[in-house]
Amino acid sequence: MKGFNMGLNSLIIAGDGVSRAITMENPSGEKAGGGKATGLLGPGRKGAPAIMGIKPGETRILADIQGPGIINHIWITVTDKTDKDFFVLSDIVLRMYWDNEEEPSVECPLGDFFCNGFGTACRINSLPITVNPVRGFNCYFQMPFGTHAKITVENQHEETIPRFFFQIDYTLHKELPDETVYFHAQYRRQRLTKLKEDYVILDGIKGKGHYVGTYLALTALERYWYGEGEMKFYLDGDIEYPTICGTGLEDYFGGAWGFVPDQRRETQAREELYQTLFQGFPYYSAREENFNWRFEGACPPMRGFYRWHILDPIYFQEDIRVTVQQMGNCHKGYFERQDDYSTVAYWYQAEPHGAFPKIPEKEYRWPR
Repeated sequence: MKGFNMGLNSLIIAGDGVSRAITMENPSGEKAGGGKATGLLGPGRKGAPAIMGIKPGETRILADIQGPGIINHIWITVTDKTDKDFFVLSDIVLRMYWDNEEEPSVECPLGDFFCNGFGTACRINSLPITVNPVRGFNCYFQMPFGTHAKITVENQHEETIPRFFFQIDYTLHKELPDETVYFHAQYRRQRLTKLKEDYVILDGIKGKGHYVGTYLALTALERYWYGEGEMKFYLDGDIEYPTICGTGLEDYFGGAWGFVPDQRRETQAREELYQTLFQGFPYYSAREENFNWRFEGACPPMRGFYRWHILDPIYFQEDIRVTVQQMGNCHKGYFERQDDYSTVAYWYQAEPHGAFPKIPEKEYRWPR
């Protein structure tokens, strides 16, 4: 199918898609339907750049598209100018529905979906997700739909969101290939992981598809090195033991040796941030030497990581379950830990999909 998988090597081939975009200047994406609103400078002069006000508890539809088609790019930014702006990115819930389904295929806090956990924004420079100055959220995961696509945002913040900007770029097609699978993303949070029990990133997924990415927002609740836990992928009937078992948390995210370039015992361990197309450690809220572990009101160190399985997707034919251990290391050796984990799992699968676990209440999603 021409134009279905666009990339540098396909730009010389004419595609058969019809390009459209949805913004507040053209909320239906209709042909020749953009830029008609009247602004301060007259007709067609920036009359509707954003959703002006999303009230507390209100859900707004960003896109309502008849297919078949493919969403190729989503850009969003949101003002942070509220009296209590520090939880805005955690309090807005992004949902996506394919082919008139009742249960969403994507359900995440806005920030976490774009690898910005902890209710704060940071730069992301990866292949499918970028976040540019200032709070310019971009997603390039292709999202096909056969008959219908709907994207919504719900404001669970206690105040009105004054301005919400967005653009959804998509193509319409005559048909999609029979083997098309659909994009999914699911958020989970465990404010205190259970001792000696693996944290569950994804579970209950039935059908055929492939796993394409993980975002992890980790708040360290104990001192010393936190990243000895192994990533595990249980595939197609695995129960007790996984088919794929990694060697450590920093290894899974493409780093090594605790992200610390200077391994000398007499020096303070300083983790190094990095970002690449497929793996990254873009966010670290505080250095541990500046954190007072005895002060009850202190904010513990918070770290954000992403890993994209784009060139190495993890295929499943029947089911998949993804977990990670909470294990640490110190001068005494390995030890079991309890930390604060929140994650987003990204995958493609054939529909229908099962219902997601209920997304945690907004207070439970807030950073410490």
